[in-house]
Amino acid sequence: MTDIHPDVQAALDAARELRHRIADLRERIDGIRARRPSPSGSVVPEVDAMGRLTGLYLAPGVAATFTGAELVTEIMAAIRESTADAGLQYRTVMDNETWEAPESVAPAQQSS
Repeated sequence: MTDIHPDVQAALDAARELRHRIADLRERIDGIRARRPSPSGSVVPEVDAMGRLTGLYLAPGVAATFTGAELVTEIMAAIRESTADAGLQYRTVMDNETWEAPESVAPAQQSS
């Protein structure tokens, strides 16, 4: 069995830690969902962290209550609000994440 140099082992450990942190961060991002109702409350979209529409709830009778143009306005307003909320959640997750190097990895020494 070969011995691994301590600096190499420290770099391997740091890389493993970084992979775990990235996986955890990705899991938190994948869990972001925003559901903001339309102005009337009749439409509730679900938007993920990437701004993709993942669901859309229309209250019973909403299609009969609004004209086509009004319904489009309701849906688009709710999607815009939900997208903004999902974006805020994403930025909050990213802003609260620190990407400092682990203490076990010393900065590279420069030679003069």
